[in-house]
Amino acid sequence: MSTDLKGRIAIVTGASRGIGKSLASTAAGLGINLVIGARGQGPLEETADELARKYKVRVLPVACDVTKLEDLENLVNKAKAEFGKVDILINCAGVSSQYPFNEQPIEDFEKLAHTNYLGYVRLIRLVINDMIKQKYGAIINIVSGSTLVDPVPRNFIVYSSLKVGLRAFSKGLFWELRDHGIKVTSILPGVTDTDLTGKLKDITSDTSRLMSTQAIEDAVRFALTVPANVCPLEISVINQQTPWTAPVIPFKQQHPGK
Repeated sequence: MSTDLKGRIAIVTGASRGIGKSLASTAAGLGINLVIGARGQGPLEETADELARKYKVRVLPVACDVTKLEDLENLVNKAKAEFGKVDILINCAGVSSQYPFNEQPIEDFEKLAHTNYLGYVRLIRLVINDMIKQKYGAIINIVSGSTLVDPVPRNFIVYSSLKVGLRAFSKGLFWELRDHGIKVTSILPGVTDTDLTGKLKDITSDTSRLMSTQAIEDAVRFALTVPANVCPLEISVINQQTPWTAPVIPFKQQHPGK
């Protein structure tokens, strides 16, 4: 891809808050027009208005539950109807569920799989053939720094195992698509100070172990602006104080959202 991204079209999921909203802002700051997806229509429209005013780009908000194939199809169809194409996909939607495995609600498994793995893979499948025809494109997947350790941190084993699968998928996709002028980059962030981690009880007594979204924004900006013949395959962004051998997430804690 050209490093001049003004006028390009990007889909960003999970874009109404947290990392997703930050990355939508990063893309808008590069002059990229946006189609932003999230489940809540109200916050999504507020984000769209905010980004359009601040960066003078076009922003289309589309309510989307990434666990539903029909919502993903609607997201892509509306993007193409509005802009005619999709140049960039930033997969960022995510849910978390941390429990000792024997205590983890079984109903959480499907939610984690459909949001954190299948939602990514399905959306890529819906945009990839048009990117191949265009002979350019960029796919950025927000994976997880927890995939860097083996075994994955306790209380994370379902979440992180799915992210390990997503990381493997992204590497394989890179090799399939590189000759089509399409870049595939995985971002592996550490525990980040967002609404999601804010819902976890007593996550840490030392907030210096939490990253801000700025480092992730910088990583995505780098991935999008390197020369056309360069693809950052993976970018790990980890707080130096993250104790992966004794994870930040406590062994006992309240389930997010309850």
